[in-house]
Amino acid sequence: MDSVFDELYQKYHHDVFQFLFYMVRNKEQAEDLVQEVYIRVLKSYGKFEGKSSEKTWLFSIARNVAIDFYRKQKGWKQRILEKFDWTTQQVKDELPLPQEIALQREEIRWMYQSLDHCTVDQRAVIILRYLQELSIAETAETLGWTESKVKTTQHRALNVLRNKMEDLVGKEGVKSEKVRVER
Repeated sequence: MDSVFDELYQKYHHDVFQFLFYMVRNKEQAEDLVQEVYIRVLKSYGKFEGKSSEKTWLFSIARNVAIDFYRKQKGWKQRILEKFDWTTQQVKDELPLPQEIALQREEIRWMYQSLDHCTVDQRAVIILRYLQELSIAETAETLGWTESKVKTTQHRALNVLRNKMEDLVGKEGVKSEKVRVER
């Protein structure tokens, strides 16, 4: 069991952390929740039937841990709507011009502000599909949904993101082409 657990941890701990970070928007809280995920993995690995991949099983556990976290929070709906200041994030590419860096930061900030307007389910689908790059089938399996529900939720989330991004671009007074949210 230890070698299986170590392998799971080494393969997926970064992805699980990233998923939880985007769900709760707090590094320390996400680290705590990752620990909770792996505690649950240790307790329930014997029940894992192998009907899904280990990755989707882990994300399913992580999603449940995030939901439990929100349920325990007083005023969790308000917490979901809180804004995260992405202007303090470091740009990974060291070569862009200062104007490009400023534009990238602004666009990232707009995207994350827009993501805050999605429901928890919509956010989970966007994170799993686009950040974790799971297929629709894997996302459905992770969330315990039908593929149709994943597609519908993804479509609605993309509409929310597109509309909010366009609103933010309009409010910021930027004269740019219409905001595109890739599918």
